Amino acid sequence: MEKNHNQTNINSSGLKRDLKTNQLTMIAMGCAIGTGLFLGSGLAISTAGPSVLLSYAIGAFIVLLLMGCLAEMSVAHPTSGSFGTIAEKYISPMAGFLVRYSYWIGNVLAVGVEVSAIAVYMKYWFPQVPGMVWILLFAAILIYVNATSVNTFATFEYWFSMIKISAIVGFVLLGSYILFGTSSEPDIGAGNLVDSGGFMPFGLWGMWVAIFISLFSFLGTEMIAVTAGEAKDPDVAVPKALKATVFRLSTFYMLTIGIMLMLVPWKSAGVEESPFVKVMEILQIPGASGIMNFVILTAALSAMNSQLYASTRMMYSLSRGKFAPAFLAKVNRKGVPVSALAISTLGIFIAAGVNALLPGSSYAFMMGISMFGAIFTWLMIFISHLFFRRKWEKTGGRKLPVRMLGYPFLPILGAVLLLSLMISTWFTDFRIMLQFGVPWLIFLSLAYWFMKKRDGALVGMKESADILNKEIS
Repeated sequence: MEKNHNQTNINSSGLKRDLKTNQLTMIAMGCAIGTGLFLGSGLAISTAGPSVLLSYAIGAFIVLLLMGCLAEMSVAHPTSGSFGTIAEKYISPMAGFLVRYSYWIGNVLAVGVEVSAIAVYMKYWFPQVPGMVWILLFAAILIYVNATSVNTFATFEYWFSMIKISAIVGFVLLGSYILFGTSSEPDIGAGNLVDSGGFMPFGLWGMWVAIFISLFSFLGTEMIAVTAGEAKDPDVAVPKALKATVFRLSTFYMLTIGIMLMLVPWKSAGVEESPFVKVMEILQIPGASGIMNFVILTAALSAMNSQLYASTRMMYSLSRGKFAPAFLAKVNRKGVPVSALAISTLGIFIAAGVNALLPGSSYAFMMGISMFGAIFTWLMIFISHLFFRRKWEKTGGRKLPVRMLGYPFLPILGAVLLLSLMISTWFTDFRIMLQFGVPWLIFLSLAYWFMKKRDGALVGMKESADILNKEIS
C-alpha cells in the first residue's frame, strides 16, 4: 500500500518537495516550447504542406495518450527516477536500465542542441564573437541556476516560459487581426491552405513523416513525471499539470501553425529561418526581427534549463539504483545532486566540439542524435503502463485519483503508432536517429550484461531492489 506522500517536504531519496502545480506546468511547457516550435515547425510545413495541421493533431493525440499513462503511474510512484524506476519495477531491471540511460543521453544531447542554437542566435547581435564564447557563458549561468535549489530552477523556468507563452499569444492575436481585421492582400488568407498543390501536396507520406517532426515539438512534456519526486501533493499536482500542459501545447501549436500557413505561403517554409520571423517581416513591424530573435533565444535557454534538470535527476536515479557510481547520488545541503549535474553537462562540451568541427551543420547533427532517447522512452512508457496496471490491480494497490481510459487498447494504440513512426524514419532524412539509437541500445545491453557478471553483482542487484522498493513505496 502506498504511503501518503504529502506528509513531508522531503521524499525518501533526499530531494525536497518544493514544486507547485503551476511550476510543474511551466517546467514541462518550457522544455517542450523550444526550437522544435520556433524553428522545427518550418521543417514540418515544408515536409507536409498545409496537411501539417493533421500531423500536429495526430501528434497531439499520441501525446495525450502518453500523458494519460504517465499521469496514472506518476501519481502511484512520484519518484525522481520516474518512468525509468517504473520500468525497472514492472517490466525488468534491464528495462529500467535502458530507459533511464537512454533518457539521460537524450537530454544530455538535447542540451547540446539548444546550446548550439543559442550560439547561432547570438550572432544576430554579435556577429564577430565566436559561438564558443556564448556556449560557455550561457552554460555557466544555467549550471549555476540548476546547482542552487529546485525552487531557483523552477522560478527561472517559470519566467522563461512566461516570455515564450506571451510571445505566442501575441503572435496569435496579431496574426488573427491581420487575417480577419485589416488585410485585403490576395496572398494572405485561408486560400493558402489549398493553393500550390492542395491541402496535401506530398500525399499521406508527407503528412505521416511530419507527425514525427511534430513529436519533436512535444518532447519535454514527460518532464512532469521527472519532477513528481519534488512536487508538493503529487496526487493533485501531477495529473493537473499534465492535463494543462497537453491542452495548452496542442492549442498553441495548432493556432500558431494555422495562422502561419494563412499568412505565409507554405512553400517558403524551411529551417534556414524561423517561420515566426518570416511572418514578422511580412507585417513590417519596426524591430520585429530583433524581438523575435530574443524570444527564440529565450526558448532555447528555457529548453536547455529543463533538459539539464531532467538529465541530472535521471543520472541521480541511476546512481541510487546502483547503475552508476555512488557519488552521483549525493545531494548538497539544498537538495541538489551536484555531481549528477556536473556529468550531465557532457552535452555542452560535445556541442562545443561539434560546433568547432561542423560549424554549418552542428544544430542538425545534434538534433538527429538526441531524438532517439526521448522517443524510445515514450515507447517504453506505453509498454510499462500495460505491465503496471495489471500488477497494480492484482496486488491491491490503492485507488488512484487518475486512471488511463481505454486500457489496454489505447496504450497499445499509442505504442503501435510510435513504433511505426520510429521505423518510418529509416526511409527519411531522420535515419540518423536509428543509426545512433540501435547501436546505443546494443551498447547498453552489453554494458548491463557485463555489470551483472561483475564480482558482487548479485549483492548490488539486491541492494538496488531494496532502494527501489523504499523509493516507490
